Amino acid sequence: MVIAIIADDKKKELMAQFCIAYCGILSKHRICATGITGKYVSEATGLKIEKLLSGTHGGAEQITSRIAYNEIDLVLFFRDATGTEMLDTEVEDNLLRMCDVSNVPIATNIATAEILVMALESGGLDWREFVNPTSEYNQNKNKAL
Repeated sequence: MVIAIIADDKKKELMAQFCIAYCGILSKHRICATGITGKYVSEATGLKIEKLLSGTHGGAEQITSRIAYNEIDLVLFFRDATGTEMLDTEVEDNLLRMCDVSNVPIATNIATAEILVMALESGGLDWREFVNPTSEYNQNKNKAL
């Protein structure tokens, strides 16, 4: 599965701690992240992370685009709900809307993230393998044709 990670500035430390706690599960999947968050989490965990542009320079839009093409299976987006250092609200709205339209599970807080990561580990999100064109399931299916 492909997991996208985004964290507002005030939530980067929490995201790093979360990823440290669930490193064993996350390491079994492909991870992409907005640039600074990806660097921060990668340095804290040693996880291999594809780093996109920073969130304020187009990284969130890159993730939104990948969601539209069904290339992302899960989004962990720890946002600063106080509104002080958030992504542009239009960018954030587009990301959330695209997750809704594409049926991509998204966690915007640590409680929901824990539930989704545990579901990822137990197989509760395996249905995403069938809809993601870049999944191992679909890649192997295409080779057989």
